[in-house]
Amino acid sequence: MSIKDLAKAAKQASIMLAATATEQKNKALQTIAQELRNRKEEIIAANNLDLERSKKENLAAPLLKRLKFDEEKIDGVIDGINSLIKLPDPVGETLASTELSEGLELYKISCPIGVIGVIFESRPDALVQISTLCLKSGNSTLLKGGSEALETNRILAKIIVDATAKCNIPNGWIQLLETRADVNEMLKEDQYIDLIIPRGSNDFVKYIMENSNIPVLGHADGICHVYIDKDAVIEKAIKVALDSKCQYVAVCNATETILVHEAIANAILPQLKWALETCGVEIYGCAQTQSIISVLPATDESWKTEYLDYKVSVKIVKDCVEAVDHINTYGSGHTESIQTENKDTAVYFLNHVDSGNVFWNCSTRFSDGFRYGFGAEVGISTNKIHARGPVGLDGLLIYKYIAKGDGHTVTDFSEGKRKYSHIKLNKPLRF
Repeated sequence: MSIKDLAKAAKQASIMLAATATEQKNKALQTIAQELRNRKEEIIAANNLDLERSKKENLAAPLLKRLKFDEEKIDGVIDGINSLIKLPDPVGETLASTELSEGLELYKISCPIGVIGVIFESRPDALVQISTLCLKSGNSTLLKGGSEALETNRILAKIIVDATAKCNIPNGWIQLLETRADVNEMLKEDQYIDLIIPRGSNDFVKYIMENSNIPVLGHADGICHVYIDKDAVIEKAIKVALDSKCQYVAVCNATETILVHEAIANAILPQLKWALETCGVEIYGCAQTQSIISVLPATDESWKTEYLDYKVSVKIVKDCVEAVDHINTYGSGHTESIQTENKDTAVYFLNHVDSGNVFWNCSTRFSDGFRYGFGAEVGISTNKIHARGPVGLDGLLIYKYIAKGDGHTVTDFSEGKRKYSHIKLNKPLRF
């Protein structure tokens, strides 16, 4: 089938899926989880083929780590599906209700977006997370994973297609694309595809935005910061900074720059350096940082770099105001964290940093749909419209207005037979 045909089939399926009962969707999710558990060996065998090929092609170590889909990661996505099942169905919720006039009521109701095209990187777990989130939220999806995960994505997509077919989920709701040419064709299908979510480099996201009329939701770089204030507890701050950088370096919510208040720099930098280097992290520091500890020199380019590796930039700042200014200048609007015991300083930071996720005394790695309790995430958005931060179920919904009357006409109002009341109601839509 052509990409146009696949997109058309997904659109047709989305109309039926939008009205699918909660129980049926949850049953399909349970079946997916069970089939993933039953077919672990097949999945791991397919993933091993991808890993072997990618090693021969000299895929970078951080990307190989993301590509690996072992039993632990399979168990992780199954746990995510089980969490998703427990979440309330977000479709059909009454978001607002208003009496326009006696006997005429208006309801704002949540509904699926429709067809969502998602382009993602080498993580096979993303395919499971994205497709199950789309299913729960009543959306069809076209998925394009990285070519390095071709075999793993194929088996995962087949498992999901087979499992949902058993539960009478509309055929065609999930489609797997495999080539770059497929992506270019997908970008043309604005008649059938309602939203594109790209997960990749800054250049790639810009390319998507410039070559499609379909709305795009997502983020390019993940340049995240930890700011250690003068009123931070050193031991606690180092622990958080270390987790933010080292817990998993090849992800968009890993910290790439650590900012340190000048008043605490002499006390904390030697300890911070030891902790980071013990984890194998290469440090690039500003001139003032280099005067305190021996590190590689940082340049202006360092503050703009998403390493996704065991590397980090360190800069000394005079106060929280300068830290915020640095973040708003060089950050990508993803996730920032302040380490301080001073409430006033923390509030300034939280209110003035222009990012989708802003934290106080905790790791940037918490910026994640699963950790937020969203079930998982389809991606992270740094946009300021529709959805921001981890895009879970709520970010895959839009709304429609439903009006209920009894022969009401605008003419009645223009002729003075009726009057508008515009009374806010507190009741759900009932048919």
